[in-house]
Amino acid sequence: MTERKKKNTSGRSSAEMTGRLLHTKVKSARGRKYSSKLWLERQLNDPYVVEAKTRGLRSRAAFKLMQLDDRYKLLKPGDSVVDLGAAPGGWTQIAVDRVGAVKGKGQVLAVDILKMEEMAGAKVMQLDFTEEDADVKVKNELGGPVNAVISDMAAPTTGHRQTDHLRIVYMCELALHFAIDVLAPGGCFIAKVLKGGTENELLDQLKKNFAVVRHAKPEASRADSREAYVIATGFRGGE
Repeated sequence: MTERKKKNTSGRSSAEMTGRLLHTKVKSARGRKYSSKLWLERQLNDPYVVEAKTRGLRSRAAFKLMQLDDRYKLLKPGDSVVDLGAAPGGWTQIAVDRVGAVKGKGQVLAVDILKMEEMAGAKVMQLDFTEEDADVKVKNELGGPVNAVISDMAAPTTGHRQTDHLRIVYMCELALHFAIDVLAPGGCFIAKVLKGGTENELLDQLKKNFAVVRHAKPEASRADSREAYVIATGFRGGE
């Protein structure tokens, strides 16, 4: 069942954050599509976008991982983490902070098909994770088992609900198969899914390999978004 968090990490509710903003309208410009105008308007009036800029975070998505970790205590000092679909680095920043990577207590490997700016405390790897042997290349960068595999990977949307669902399930499956290969016993897995959660076969795999499987929609996920996240904890060690 989808769960919602009542407070964000900043200690302010989204309503309180929104209340500090005046609604900004974007004038139509020649050559600008109406959909682009709406997107820009939403960005300018999104409290999480504003807060991310204030804190020096690379994306508003950072708050999603903050809220999931605050609720479920997933990342611990000294943990080793693989962040799939990392660019531009919002989740990576949170992972680096939570495991103490800058202080040498843990390590974070960020992987994305897009080029991502280097980050203190993280190793950045540009790679298409859907390519054959991509998982092997990532494993070669690791020094051994990891404590967490976190994935915000998502294929470009088509607007066709069934197609988009199948694409995001596929990305989640890729991340899960990788996680089963590299996680240490007791490790955790987080991946993006769509509203309604995981499909039966994928859910069976999760329940087989993890002690607890939950679905959650963090407060920072936009209300009109169909995205949610599967959180699996207590990896059984590939039993």
